[in-house]
Amino acid sequence: MSLLKSPSADGTATRPRALPELALVVALFLAYKLGRVLIQGHVATAFDNASRVMDLERLLRLPQEVSLQRLVLPHETLVHIANSYYAYVHFPATIAFLLFMYLRRPAHYRWARRAIAGLTGAALLVHVLLPLAPPRMLAGLGMVDTGRVFGPGVYGNVATDTLTNQYAAMPSLHVGWALAVAIGLIAVTRGPWRWVWLLHPLATLAVVVVTGNHYWLDAVVVGGLLAIVLLVCPWPGREAHPYFGRALPSAFPAIEEPVT
Repeated sequence: MSLLKSPSADGTATRPRALPELALVVALFLAYKLGRVLIQGHVATAFDNASRVMDLERLLRLPQEVSLQRLVLPHETLVHIANSYYAYVHFPATIAFLLFMYLRRPAHYRWARRAIAGLTGAALLVHVLLPLAPPRMLAGLGMVDTGRVFGPGVYGNVATDTLTNQYAAMPSLHVGWALAVAIGLIAVTRGPWRWVWLLHPLATLAVVVVTGNHYWLDAVVVGGLLAIVLLVCPWPGREAHPYFGRALPSAFPAIEEPVT
């Protein structure tokens, strides 16, 4: 089945200026810092919300996070891989994705950037409204803080860590960004191997649970937020996608690589 031509394939699309794009990244970072300031003093609420999340997961009969972690803990190499994936893949993978879109798919770069920015903004709002202690902080749950025990670790002592918001488990931006990257790459590449990109969010989901940084519901919520963002973001084309049909025509514009 032939794919429809997109302006990004022949390089005719105009790339946005680099400095405003860099300013957006800085703005998102400042917004995250503001979110951390706003959430300070709500530690008790964060732990109360953690109890409610666990109760809801049991009501929904979701598997217990500690069960997955216990399968991995006897294998120290796997624990190190999970910790490293959590620590070192999140930002570089997302930055590499945006650079690829900026350089190779300029017509689709804006919707990719808007999707990630919109998701991040929505997640920060939830972080402020719903502070949530991660599973690794709950002694009664039986979870191990694998980053602290096995390394490499991302977070310092929660009492002195001024760089990160450790009570922002809901939703998981690790999973959200990974899912956005996979959807974006599936949308602008061709062939059956494009679906391999889904391994990134699946691996990220397993990693955030194994390391004790997120609940299953954190991933469910961020998936819902991303779906809403994708529906409201403006898309570069209206063509029907050969794999998705016409149900989401603008969210997955087809790409045809130039003939070389």
